[in-house]
Amino acid sequence: MDSTIFITGATSGFGEATARRFAAAGWKLAITGRREDRLERLADELSKQTEVVPLTVDVRDREAMAAAIESLPPSFGQLRALVNNAGLALGIEPAQACSLDQWDTMIDTNVKGLVYCTRMLLPRLIAHGAGAGIVNIGSVAGRWPYPGANVYGATKAFVRQFSLNLRCDLEGTGVRVTDLEPGLCESEFSLVRFGGDQARYDATYAGANPVQPEDIAETIHWLLNMPAHLNVNMLELMPVSQAWSGFSIHRKQD
Repeated sequence: MDSTIFITGATSGFGEATARRFAAAGWKLAITGRREDRLERLADELSKQTEVVPLTVDVRDREAMAAAIESLPPSFGQLRALVNNAGLALGIEPAQACSLDQWDTMIDTNVKGLVYCTRMLLPRLIAHGAGAGIVNIGSVAGRWPYPGANVYGATKAFVRQFSLNLRCDLEGTGVRVTDLEPGLCESEFSLVRFGGDQARYDATYAGANPVQPEDIAETIHWLLNMPAHLNVNMLELMPVSQAWSGFSIHRKQD
């Protein structure tokens, strides 16, 4: 049986690296993204290795996503894997200074977009049965709070709990679910969060030897190729350079 994978947010970062890794392994790909030019270029490149179906769609658009999934060719009637990668963080301000529009965008993408794709593709994953798997891209921000994480961290906490609840509902189907929680990773994701501030982006990663998108792609490949009777529920992955500091305490000044 052919191995097929559906990857959201494939036009950069983790999604692009994951598409490249699975294409190299001979998996058939359905890849989504909002930026049609990037998506088509990637599809053209990877189609030299495997069958690739590019779907230019925004995960936030429920009707468009449903139509895109229904347009998949018959050979994608079963899926071995779904990687819910599409997501973003916007802003680093404290909650009292944040934009509600940015909060809406994060909730619509990181929560609603993820559940739309999952629900619509579950029948195809269940049809595959044993060995099928879902990898949801969470974040250490869903477990560990830090200033400025507010809604972004809350959306990733949702991803964590949703993943665990899916495991309960999918018992007996053979479909596995993993919440993969990266820490400090260097990708376009952070440049978006910093509003295009290249200097801040560079300073964030200087000397830190952060996780790279290729590291995440390799981890996803490992997760989805484990023996079919095993499930990694959650996996937190950080660079060696990253750890935890003490509690923050605000002290009054006399």
